[in-house]
Amino acid sequence: MDLSALQHLLSQSAGRRVVCVGDLMVDRFVYGEVTRVSPEAPIPVLARTRELVMLGAAGNVARNVAALGGDVALVGVIGGDAEGHEAIRLVGEEPGVEGYLINDADRPTTLKTRFVSGNQQLLRVDLEASRAVTAGVEQRLVRTIRDAVDGAGVILISDYGKGVVTDAVIAACLEAAKAGGGQVVVDSKARSFARYGAVDLIKPNALELAHATDQPTETDAQIEAALARALGLWDAKAILVTRAGKGMSLAVRGEPVLHFPTTPREVFDVSGAGDTTLAALGLGLASGASMEQAIAFAQLAAGVAVGKAGTSTVSPDELVEAAISAHLAPAEAKVATEQRMVDEVARWRARGLRVGFTNGCFDILHKGHVAYLAQAKAWCDRLIVGLNSDDSVRELKGEGRPVNDLESRALVLAGLGSVDLVVPFDEPTPLSLIEAVRPEVLIKGADYAEDEVVGADLVKGWGGEVRLAAIVEGYSTTAAIARMSRKAKA
Repeated sequence: MDLSALQHLLSQSAGRRVVCVGDLMVDRFVYGEVTRVSPEAPIPVLARTRELVMLGAAGNVARNVAALGGDVALVGVIGGDAEGHEAIRLVGEEPGVEGYLINDADRPTTLKTRFVSGNQQLLRVDLEASRAVTAGVEQRLVRTIRDAVDGAGVILISDYGKGVVTDAVIAACLEAAKAGGGQVVVDSKARSFARYGAVDLIKPNALELAHATDQPTETDAQIEAALARALGLWDAKAILVTRAGKGMSLAVRGEPVLHFPTTPREVFDVSGAGDTTLAALGLGLASGASMEQAIAFAQLAAGVAVGKAGTSTVSPDELVEAAISAHLAPAEAKVATEQRMVDEVARWRARGLRVGFTNGCFDILHKGHVAYLAQAKAWCDRLIVGLNSDDSVRELKGEGRPVNDLESRALVLAGLGSVDLVVPFDEPTPLSLIEAVRPEVLIKGADYAEDEVVGADLVKGWGGEVRLAAIVEGYSTTAAIARMSRKAKA
């Protein structure tokens, strides 16, 4: 999706009403560090450091619709337990989400607790009931859907198979959408999708489509055959299958299958990516976008979501940044402003990554620089290079410097695999950048003493460390300039 189309869609989607109906969950993430094995059993011991609680499943769909600028009504069922009160609190804290929550004292609120060390989930513990809601709760759901749907362009059904999405609930969604001129989009974990009837769109992933049709779904040809069979089995008007790194494929009755490849992205955590896709797809359709535009919108949002930890939301600013980055060369995408650096560091930290920082003029890149940066990267997961601006270099090195301008130096640095972000600065020292980054490790060359490194006291003060990288003898920008000068004179 190009930037102008994205910005137009974002402006059109602001305040658009979407209804989300389905299984509401509470997601709890317990983070910690594993350094030993239990003496009681061959299991890791997790030393808990922090905990995050957020809405999951249908709740996460609603969170994503709101984060993208939509106005969402969330219809779901909670239990009369502590987790139910937690869900009410979480809904109340989400701007743009209006909760239509029905209390069923006879069933627990679905809770999924994940234990995470570093970037790895160790264990997931589920508290849930998968039986269908009672007839009384079902009737309350039907009445609630009729109340909530007023003014909505799309109804999203998020069916995780926990008993909320019954036949009567599906019929109420179809009836309400027909009366209001809206659309119904389904994302389901069911093995069969026939019971959803003539909804506008069903969104299975490739594995779910394979299970539902008993056909392989690896290649484009296999996907097309499975989609043709699915349209013969179900009454849905269209089917959109998500295929992870292979993109998405759309089948509309009476039309050829369309394939939508996706831009490869770094994947950190796929938890909740399907919810983000459903939210963006629904909001796009509610805003009047074509199916193709809504799919492009959803692909962009999902690509951002998989780069985050846990069931995260995606903001319009992140989508704009992703759209810009997609049209830049890889090196250009690494050159950042201070604000973008701060945002990127926050995302890295959420993923448990160790951030390193170094700085310099890097005027004429040589073997010594490359070795230095490679060693610096070995001490961290992500390396940021603060780069002196042309004025800053001139102030430090004198007239005639830099030899290469800021843009040239930044792009050459960004082209190195050891460098994750290049951030120019105008000041004589990078102290303000260091304060903004708060790196776990600060790196400088071994030609400095530790107490001479700018920001060393700050970094050690917040628990970080200072490392001095070895210098490759005989290589420096000054020496390179001197050699070129001698050759020119000769």
